[in-house]
Amino acid sequence: MRRKIPSLQALASFDAAARHQSYTRAAQELALTQSAISRQIG
Repeated sequence: MRRKIPSLQALASFDAAARHQSYTRAAQELALTQSAISRQIG
């Protein structure tokens, strides 16, 4: 089964969310909405 390679933005979102343990704080850091972070990671 082939898997899609995540974009750099998705990886940055994942990194920020993991470091902050919060989608809200990750969104603030990356100047995105919480919803955008969630969509990129999930």
